[in-house]
Amino acid sequence: MIAIVGLVVLFICVFGGYIMAGGSMAPIIKAAPIETFIIAGAGVAGMMVGNGMDVIKGVGKGMGKVFKGPAYKKEDYLSTIFVVAKIMKTLKTEGAVALEAHIENPEASAIFGEYPKILHDHALLHLVTDTVRLMVVSSSNLSPYAVEEVMDQSIKTHHHGELKVVDAIATLAGALPALGIVACVLGVVKTMGKIDQPPAVLGALIGSALVGTFLGVFIAYGLVEPMAKRLAQIVEEESEIYKVVKQIIIGTMHGHPMPLIIEAARVSISHHNQPSFAEVFDGMRGN
Repeated sequence: MIAIVGLVVLFICVFGGYIMAGGSMAPIIKAAPIETFIIAGAGVAGMMVGNGMDVIKGVGKGMGKVFKGPAYKKEDYLSTIFVVAKIMKTLKTEGAVALEAHIENPEASAIFGEYPKILHDHALLHLVTDTVRLMVVSSSNLSPYAVEEVMDQSIKTHHHGELKVVDAIATLAGALPALGIVACVLGVVKTMGKIDQPPAVLGALIGSALVGTFLGVFIAYGLVEPMAKRLAQIVEEESEIYKVVKQIIIGTMHGHPMPLIIEAARVSISHHNQPSFAEVFDGMRGN
């Protein structure tokens, strides 16, 4: 919602200020479709040249995240804490054999079935199941530090993949002002071809050309670059849920008391999504 409000304020301040200063929107409205076609088309084409299809698809999803916000809310962090803690408890009390069915077929698992959103989040689900699977198939003296290293690498790989989308959008933002100049130069070339026309005609043609420069800078610094920065913030925030999983699994392997493990996981969450102490531990008693 705040992103939409920001866009409204942006357009009101830029175009409202221009109109208040006596400017006419007619030349901008007339030139904008063609100039935008050139600038946006070249920008998207450059993005396609410089990135793989997975990144291109991610850009669309990333833009959606800017307006919807992070995928995980307080309830998702609570669910993650509960399900991973329950899995670790089952491992300690019933042994590895009792977990095989849950990790090999989580869709049919009674534990995962209580938290259906996790089942649809493949990256988060695989971090849990693959790590537990590693613990199950390995010997009982598996080092917590070795498991932590594997989890860190898995989280890093996922995080790096998400940041590729951010980099693609940021690169587009950096290119748009130059592409605006390209559109402007083409407009000047068109103007020079009609140099014999009266001043009023030439003025309109030059004005249309300058709209290209304006749009390139406006879209870059008013729209695309802020979106890239916001998406980077969202990617960082969403990575917290993977650290919650790691805290619980590694803390259990070290033999720490479960209340300490859960509290360490809870305080690793940003304050606006962080469940209260009571919410976590009351929920744990209910599970």
